[in-house]
Amino acid sequence: MSVCGICGQVLPSEAAARRHANRAHPDRRPRCPFCSAAASGYEELRRHVEAAHPEPQPLPGSPELECPFCGEAAGRQLEAHVRARHGRLLGADTENVEQLYECPICGLTCTNIQILEEHVDLHLEEHSCPEGGGSGDLELAQRLQTEEDKQQRLEEEKREKEEFKKLQRQYGLDGSGGYKKQFLNNMEREVNRGRMQPFEYHKRKADMMECLAFGIDDGKTKTSGITEVLCKYYQNENKDVRRVWLSAGVDHFQSSLGDKGWGCGYRNFQMLLSSLLKNSLYNDCLRDTALIPSIPKIQSMIEDAWKEGFDPHGASHFNNRLCGSKAWIGACEIYSLLTSLRIKCQIIDFHKPTGPTGTHPRLFEWILHYYSTDNEGTAKVVCTSRPPIYLQHQGHSRTVVGIEEKKNKALCLLLFDPGCPSQEMQKLLKLNSDGTSLKLLRKFMGSLKEKQYQIVAVDGILTLEEKTARCLASRVLTSEKIP
Repeated sequence: MSVCGICGQVLPSEAAARRHANRAHPDRRPRCPFCSAAASGYEELRRHVEAAHPEPQPLPGSPELECPFCGEAAGRQLEAHVRARHGRLLGADTENVEQLYECPICGLTCTNIQILEEHVDLHLEEHSCPEGGGSGDLELAQRLQTEEDKQQRLEEEKREKEEFKKLQRQYGLDGSGGYKKQFLNNMEREVNRGRMQPFEYHKRKADMMECLAFGIDDGKTKTSGITEVLCKYYQNENKDVRRVWLSAGVDHFQSSLGDKGWGCGYRNFQMLLSSLLKNSLYNDCLRDTALIPSIPKIQSMIEDAWKEGFDPHGASHFNNRLCGSKAWIGACEIYSLLTSLRIKCQIIDFHKPTGPTGTHPRLFEWILHYYSTDNEGTAKVVCTSRPPIYLQHQGHSRTVVGIEEKKNKALCLLLFDPGCPSQEMQKLLKLNSDGTSLKLLRKFMGSLKEKQYQIVAVDGILTLEEKTARCLASRVLTSEKIP
């Protein structure tokens, strides 16, 4: 076996190596520095020098002769230079001869075939780049940036879809069913936990289906007579209340298994309606609503108001459908429903705090004016004919049933909360002299610190012409804002 002294290729014999060098590297074969004879490799050149030029002798030609190994100008001392500087290539110890590899592109000499391959690869990479490499880098950077922007958009769209689904679930618009489905699911859960007997489940289911069929509330979460008890209590209370104004009789309605978590707006409407049904002024408006409607029925009534043309913008928010959903409603839906019944009302928007530490003194002042107008006098307790007030803030709503004025002039609202259990509200029916149970109702100014509040206040009835005018106006429905 023999190796080509130029490229390092393994060949079967020395003769084959010479033939390969002559054919493959005709211009790169080393030549004798003394006689210019061509050799197939450095080993053959060494043998030639030892045989043909055993002793140092003057070299013919120019004194600027260059070393064939390092290219250094050696002149007439070329042979001595070669022996002294490159003796390892010409020495007799052939086992320690270091093989050199020359780059076929730039001529750089490498001592290792792997180094040469890496070096040549660099040349090939350079030649593979198009002219104007800077523009190629720019295109690559732009493509990478475009891909990154696309990925960010996809991730942002995914986040937006997830947030939208969360909002749909939160506001009952995810198509997961409405009052009936939630009622049955919660009762089944109670049975599975051993809190309800199967016979009770079937009885309550039958009662619920009957009430839904007639569109009336079953009354099982209702507490009546509280405002009448309050009126008697304040007559005898002599501690710190200077005056108190109370709404006309209001029934409290608690959220039930069917609407827990989303039904506060509907329950507050039931409270407001319970007071209106006791007032003969509204008999004509409510002749078709003799009993308190169920929540699915209220949803149907709001849809009917939308069909008449009330609040098309709000209707589109719910895709014009509430029935069969757990959708939250607010002040605009209450306004549309009342107006469709020819009940005169208005929305007042307290859109920012008007007092220190985020309080809303103007809200309290407005409610005091609402109850005290047409009810002036010296009486300590004023049981007015005013309906209660629907009070809305972000995420919840309650019903205002009265207001206290303390001896120090501080104001305190009396609120019915749909989230308060009926068992607790019934304790008010046995209100003792110390009034400790009133903490369920009392809300001082420092207790109402939401950023924004809206109220719906009822004030009489509408003629058919006024109802039509308000229907047209509600197409651009805006609430009156307190500056």
